Amino acid sequence: MIELFTSQGCSSCPPADHFLADLADRDEVIALSLPVDYWDYLGWKDTLARPENSDRERAYAAARGDGKVYTPQMVVNGEEAFVGSNRSAVSHAIAAASLPVGIEMHKTDARLEIRIAAGVAPAGRQVAVRLLTFRQEETVPIRGGENRGRTVVYRNVVRSNQPIGLWDGKPLAISLPSDEIMAGPGYGCAVILQVETNAGPGKVLGAAVAHHHAES
Repeated sequence: MIELFTSQGCSSCPPADHFLADLADRDEVIALSLPVDYWDYLGWKDTLARPENSDRERAYAAARGDGKVYTPQMVVNGEEAFVGSNRSAVSHAIAAASLPVGIEMHKTDARLEIRIAAGVAPAGRQVAVRLLTFRQEETVPIRGGENRGRTVVYRNVVRSNQPIGLWDGKPLAISLPSDEIMAGPGYGCAVILQVETNAGPGKVLGAAVAHHHAES
C-alpha cells in the first residue's frame, strides 16, 4: 500500500503525482493521494488538502522516529518513507513488501461486505481496521504559487479516514451501507489493517480496495 503526501503548492510534487497515477493503475498496488495543507502559505491554497492528512504524515514521522515531514513523500505499507518522485527506490520497496493478512471486499447494491482473514496479531499492540474513502480522479488547474499555470491530475484522493473496528488475529466480518461510503461513480474506498503504536500509525498488515464504477 502506497500513501503519497503531496501539495498543489509544492513545485517538486507533480512528478510524484504522475508516479502515483502510474501506481494506481497497477492491480497489485493500492495507491492513495493525501494532499496536505502546510504549504498553503506559499501563494496557493491546496483545493484538496485536509489537515487530517498533514496530521497523519506527522504521526508517521513520529512513529518512525526520524521526524521527517516533507512533500512529496511516499509511505510504503505504513513503515518506509521515500521521496515520492524516486521511482527506483519506491519500486524496490514495493517489490520487497508484503501484506500478511488477507482482506476481501464485495460491494452489492446496498452493502459493502468486508472479510478479514485470521493471522498473527502483534503482542501488546492494537490493530485498527480503518476505512478510507477517496475520489478516483481530480483535475486541478493551479492558478497561483509555485505551480501556477499547471493543470495536475490527482488519483485516488483521500476524502476521509476513520477507524471502523479492531482486529485481534481472528477472522473478522464487517458489513457497512455502501451508499453512505461511496457517493457514486468515480468514488472508491480502501480498508486497511494497521498496527497502532504509542507514537502513531505503524505497519500495514493488510489492505483492499473497492470502486464505484459508472454503469454502462
